[in-house]
Parts: sequence; structure tokens; C-alpha cells
Amino acid sequence: MTLVLHGYWRSGTSYRTRIALNLKGLTYSTVPVDLRTGDQRGEAYRALNPQGLVPAIEYEGRVLTQSPAILEWLEERFPAPPLLPADAADRAEVRAMAALVACDIHPLNNLRVLQQIKQQFGADEAAQKVWTARWIEPGFEAMERLIERRGDGWSWGAAPTLADCCLIPQVYSARRFGVDLAPYPRIVAVDALAAGHPAFQAAHPDNQPDAD
Repeated sequence: MTLVLHGYWRSGTSYRTRIALNLKGLTYSTVPVDLRTGDQRGEAYRALNPQGLVPAIEYEGRVLTQSPAILEWLEERFPAPPLLPADAADRAEVRAMAALVACDIHPLNNLRVLQQIKQQFGADEAAQKVWTARWIEPGFEAMERLIERRGDGWSWGAAPTLADCCLIPQVYSARRFGVDLAPYPRIVAVDALAAGHPAFQAAHPDNQPDAD
């Protein structure tokens, strides 16, 4: 199977998809989509993904979009190594942790939202950082408690899960926007563990071909 990932090096959704692909040990090629220059709004990319968002994965003549759907597809199509636990209630807990980031934190600090508050309300860089922290901090407070409850090195248990695929890119964004991570030692510990893991290292934005 030939997998082609269309994404942006600093996109959190692209980053989480790369992590999952790497954890599954899958080979894929990368096609950069530069969000800063508007590649995602171009006719060629819209033909691939009408929503004009990243990531998108091409395989066998099909296109998959929306990173949560892609992560679930990867888990179903390539079940080993698993990124969800065997028990149904445990899987629900991991999915909830992933959704905490993917649904409640990340959408409010992605590029198109920051561009909108800049254009509509004149939010400068300092104001954008305040806005970003406003949504990351309460989310991280909840995640910190969940890791305390169920983590064993990683966010949930002793092996990487979909929760870590979503959390680590958000930690990267938090640092980028100057969010103080001192109140979240368990999140910082998971991030440190990920920093030494080859799958996470290879997925890091700085290691992408379009990084600048």
C-alpha cells in the first residue's frame, strides 16, 4: 500500500497523524501544503480535500481527511502495534483524552482561528498568546489529572496511545506560544518520554522536509 500524506510541517493535526503513522511503522511519502501561502485554498488541493484543511491521506485512489478519522482508520487497518487498549471502557478513556485535545483545545488555537481574531479584532502577537493560553491551560489542567489517574509513563498506560498522538503536538504549540508548563509536570514527563522515542522524533515539525 502506498500512503501519501498531505500536510504542513507545523500543523498539529498533521503532526499527530505523522506520529500515528510512525508508531504503526508505516512508510509514507509527504506532500507539503503551505498554510501560510494559502496552498490549502488552491484549486488543486480543494479537488483533493474540499474542506481545504490538512491533513489528507491518499491511498489506493481514495482520500481520507480529518485527523481523528485518519487515526481511527490507521488503528483499524493496521492494528499492530495497538494505539487503543483492548477493553471497551479503556478505549473510551483514551478516546476522551485524545478528544480533549483534538476537540476542545486545538481548534481554538489553530492558524485559521488566530488569523481571524487578528483580522477581525486586531489581535497582535501578544493578544494571540493570551488567547491561546486561555484555552490550553484549562485543557492541560484536566489532562494532567487524567494522566495522574491512568498514566504509567505515557498519558494512558505504559505504551503510546492515540492520546499521546494528540497531546504531544499540543505541547509543542504550547511552548511555541509561551505557555508556562510548570503546573503540568505529568504532561512534561510524557513529552520528555516522547522526545526519546524514534516515532515521535521522526514526526517532529523540525524534522519535516518543508520545515523552515
